[in-house]
Amino acid sequence: MRMGHACTHDHFRGPDKEHPVVAILAVIAIVAAILLIGLARVAVHGTEDLQEALADPVVSDLVVVPPKPDNLPREEREVDAAVTSSRFATGFSP
Repeated sequence: MRMGHACTHDHFRGPDKEHPVVAILAVIAIVAAILLIGLARVAVHGTEDLQEALADPVVSDLVVVPPKPDNLPREEREVDAAVTSSRFATGFSP
């Protein structure tokens, strides 16, 4: 290339003539998005359910672990049901 000339797609080789720096930046952006989504999930929902999932015993074929009973009061169950149905109605499903 000579000075003063614009860099066009003809100067790059490859199947789609994409500059390698653009591809690397795209991968970095995807990884950053995944990390930010995970951070937002922890910020909104906390880590209690993750800790419970890690602390629960592993279920094998030989041992049957009974499910935990639902000890929520009736009012709280109704609120949870209303929130869930409104999320699905607005398109924001959990």
